[in-house]
Amino acid sequence: MKKTLVVLTGAGISAESGIATFRDSNGLWENHSIEDVATPQGWQKDPALVQRFYNERREQLATVLPNEGHKILARLEQYFNVRIITQNVDDLHERGGSTNVLHLHGQLTQARGCNDVNKIYDIGYRSIEMGEKAQDGTQMRPHIVWFGEDVPEIMNAVELSAEADIFVVVGTSMQVYPAASLVNYVGNKVPIYIIDPKKPDISLSETMTFIEAGGSEGLQKLWEILVK
Repeated sequence: MKKTLVVLTGAGISAESGIATFRDSNGLWENHSIEDVATPQGWQKDPALVQRFYNERREQLATVLPNEGHKILARLEQYFNVRIITQNVDDLHERGGSTNVLHLHGQLTQARGCNDVNKIYDIGYRSIEMGEKAQDGTQMRPHIVWFGEDVPEIMNAVELSAEADIFVVVGTSMQVYPAASLVNYVGNKVPIYIIDPKKPDISLSETMTFIEAGGSEGLQKLWEILVK
C-alpha cells in the first residue's frame, strides 16, 4: 500500500520553466496591476484587456516546457500515491507526467461563460475572442479564479490535505488564501516538508522540515530523503 504524498505547489515551481511568477516584487503581473487583470471588477471595466492578457499567457504557455521539478513529482508516483494541489493555472504538472492534479485557481487551457461556472470548455492554447459565446449565451472568459471569486475546489483540497501521510509545500510563499490554510488540515503527526529559497513567514512545528532551495533542487533533495 503506497503512502499518500500530497504536494501543494505555487508559482515558484513554474518560474524555472520561464513562466513569470504571479506577483512580482513590484506587485505587478506581467506589468499589469492585479486589480486590472485578476478581479471581476477588472473584467467588468475592460473585458477586452483581460481577454488579451490571458490570451498572451496562453500563447506563452505553449512555448515553455516542464522542468526537472515537475518531472521529479511525476517520478514519485512510482513510490507514492501522489496528489498535487496547485495554485498554478498552467498545465506543466500534467505535461511533466503527473496524473493527479487539482487546480485550485482554474486553468489557462480552459474557458467558461460568465454565468454557468460548471460548463468548462477545453480550448488548449488558442485565444478566446471577444464576441465568442458560451452555451449560457454569455461572453466566453478564461476559466481562472480571480480575486474575490469563490474557490470551488477548496473543499476537495482540504479533504486531500487531511488524507496526507506526507505533505509537501513547494514554490509558494504561503501568502495566498485560502490555499495557505491547507497546511492547517494536515494531521498532527504527519511530516511536512517546505521547499523554498527563503524561509516562509510561518512558525515551523516539530513535524516540519525546511529545505532551503528552489523547486527542482529542493525536490531532488526531497527525493533523496523519501526514496533513497
